Amino acid sequence: MKLLLFIILHIPIFLCKPIWVVHALLDNNPDSFVSSAPALSPSSSSSMASFSPGVQMGSVEQEHKMDSHHRMLIALTVACSALVAIILGLLFLWFFYLKRSHKSSNKNAKKIPDTENGIVLSPFLGKFNSVRIVSKKGSVVSFLDYKLLEKTTDNFHESNILGEGGFGCVYKARLDDNLEVAVKKLDCLTQDAGKEFENEVGLLSNIQHPNVITILGYSVNGDSRFIVYELMHNGSLETQLHGPTRGSALTWYMRMKIALDTARGLEYLHEHCNPTVIHRDLKSSNILLDSNFNAKLSDFGLAIMDGTQNKNNLKLSGTLGYVAPEYLLDGKLTDKSDVYAFGVVLLELLLGRRPVEKLAPSQCQSIVTWAMPQLTDRSKLPNIVDPVIKNTMDLKHLYQVAAVAVLCIQPEPSYRPLITDVLHSLVPLVPVELGGTLRVTPSVPPVDSTVP
Repeated sequence: MKLLLFIILHIPIFLCKPIWVVHALLDNNPDSFVSSAPALSPSSSSSMASFSPGVQMGSVEQEHKMDSHHRMLIALTVACSALVAIILGLLFLWFFYLKRSHKSSNKNAKKIPDTENGIVLSPFLGKFNSVRIVSKKGSVVSFLDYKLLEKTTDNFHESNILGEGGFGCVYKARLDDNLEVAVKKLDCLTQDAGKEFENEVGLLSNIQHPNVITILGYSVNGDSRFIVYELMHNGSLETQLHGPTRGSALTWYMRMKIALDTARGLEYLHEHCNPTVIHRDLKSSNILLDSNFNAKLSDFGLAIMDGTQNKNNLKLSGTLGYVAPEYLLDGKLTDKSDVYAFGVVLLELLLGRRPVEKLAPSQCQSIVTWAMPQLTDRSKLPNIVDPVIKNTMDLKHLYQVAAVAVLCIQPEPSYRPLITDVLHSLVPLVPVELGGTLRVTPSVPPVDSTVP
C-alpha cells in the first residue's frame, strides 16, 4: 500500500519533466534560446551570415529535429495518459477493496450482536458443549453440574415428578442453598428436541418479566439436556382446572387475575421485545402458578422471533385446540395466533372445560365450536359457566369477559384485538389487591343467574 502511494505521489513529477524540456526545445520564440546559448562575437556573426548554404541546410535539419520532437511529444503524451489511466484503475480497485472489506466487517458485526446481547449459542451446536450464557441484563445463566441435579432429584425419582411434556419430565429439586427449583429433563434423541432446548435457553436468558418464568441454569449429560427454573408451587393452570381439584381453588376473581397476568406476559413478548416474540404454544399447561397464584408463561421451546414466516420455512407446531385456524390451514403465523390461543385459555377459565373433548372414540369437539353460539346469548351464557364459579360474579363482568373471548377466537386474524387491548379490557375486572383497578365492596350478594 505504501509503494502504491509512493508511485501515485511521485510518478506525475517524473512524467512532467520531459514534457517541459520538449516544450522548451520546440518553442518558436527565439528568445527562449538566447538565454541558454553562448554570446557570439560580431565577426562570427558576419561570417555565419555570409555562409548562406549552411544556413539553409541547418534550417532543414532543424525542421527534421522539430518533427521528431513532435513525435516524441505525442508518444510521451500517450504513454503518460495510459499510465494515468492505470493509476486511476489501481486507485479504483483500492477503494473498491476498502469498501468491500468495510461491508464484510459490518456484516460480521451484525452476526455478533447475539453474543453481545448475551445469547452465546454457538457452543450448543453439534454436541451442545458446556457454556455459560450471559443475559442482556448482565445476569448469568449458570451451567450446573449434572451430578448435583442427579443428587437433588434423588436420581430423578418418579416421586419428584411435577409434570410431563413432549420430550421429557419436570422434576422437583432442592439445591444446596435450600432453594427449591424445577428441573426439566429433555431427551434430545431427535434434532427437534435439541433445537427446542437451544431455543428456550437462548430466549429465556434474555427475558425478565414478572409474568414470564425465570431460568436459573442448565446442564448436559449425554443425550439428555436439563433446564432449571424457579419452582411454581401451584403447578400449571391445566392441573388446577382439569386435575383432581377441578378448579375449586380458583375463584372468579382469581381466574380473572390469572387471565390478566397471562395477558401481561404476552404483551411483554409482543410489544416490548425487539424483535417480537411469538410464543406459538400458549396453553393452560404452559401457564404456571406460584404460591400466590401469580401466573407466568413457560415452555419457550417453540417460540420464535418475529412471526412473519410461512409454512414453507417453518414447521407447523402447537397443540390441538389452541392453534389458530390461519396457522393450521395456511401456515400464517403472527402475534394474533397467540391472541387466539389466549382466547381459548380464557374460555377454559370461564367454562371449566378442556379445549378439545372426546364425544366418542373417533369424535372430538372443540370448545370454540361448542361455546361460540352460546357466548353471545345472554340468556344461555350463565348456564354454561363452570359450576365452581357459577353465580359468584357480576353478570356485567361475565358478559364483558365473554365478549373479549369471542373477539380473541375470531377465525379472521384481523378481527382479533391486540393483546394490549385485551389487557386494558381485563384490568377493570380484577380487584386492586390482585393487580387490577376494581374496587370490591365486601357485602355484594350473589347475582341470580336466572335474571335476564
